[in-house]
Amino acid sequence: MHEIDFKIYGDDMQFVEVELDPMEAAVAEAGGMMYMDEGIEMETIFGDGSQQNSGFLGALMGAGKRLLTGESLFMTVFQNRGHGKQRIAFGAPYPGKIIPIRLAELGGEILAQKDSFLCAAKGVTLGIAFTKRFGAGLFGGEGFILQRLQGDGLAFVHAGGTIMERDLAPGELVRVDTGCIVAFQPSVAYDIQMVRGIKTALFGGEGLFFATLRGPGRIWLQSLPLSRLAGRIYAAAPQSGGGGRGEGSILGGLGRILDGDNS
Repeated sequence: MHEIDFKIYGDDMQFVEVELDPMEAAVAEAGGMMYMDEGIEMETIFGDGSQQNSGFLGALMGAGKRLLTGESLFMTVFQNRGHGKQRIAFGAPYPGKIIPIRLAELGGEILAQKDSFLCAAKGVTLGIAFTKRFGAGLFGGEGFILQRLQGDGLAFVHAGGTIMERDLAPGELVRVDTGCIVAFQPSVAYDIQMVRGIKTALFGGEGLFFATLRGPGRIWLQSLPLSRLAGRIYAAAPQSGGGGRGEGSILGGLGRILDGDNS
């Protein structure tokens, strides 16, 4: 496992700068790199590179696992082939926080939502984990598949808004909006419950289902899921065919007339 040093810059639109010793490497999603020093070389690989010793079939299986999570078949390895320390940076894809996670301190494994991974030290493996219960997969907001990060190195995940890290005691339960889950340890029991009361379900604004996380174990939650951010942006954007600006279906038209916008 490659040991890497790092520094996180910024507040809402963060990036992480990773410092690599000679021959050290980091692995990241294609397109996640922000900048890098001259001595760092890039190599595109199938999957996360953990199947290199098992031939083409093993590499293809590793890439297939990534395809199931909706990610690209390929990842990029950035290795320091120069002299002395070299730096490379990876930028967050949308407003939020970058979370450094030392897997060795968490039993060597976490489960994360499928689009949260940013980068990691070379040697961290990225796999898939199926939710155990049918209802959790069907109504959990993240589908049947979560991303499994394994190893004893450093990994970076990204989440929207402000991040809450919490350690649950054995048997302690917290109910969460399904989109607000970032990651949790495998020891945490994950399930889905239906909102009780038809009025609460229809008019409460929180949907029909919420997630339950039961300890023991550590969890990470986000205040602004990407789906929620995208929904607000879509609602506020001009709609084709004169559909309005998302200012309220009734008052939006009146507002355009008062503004002199009759198009």
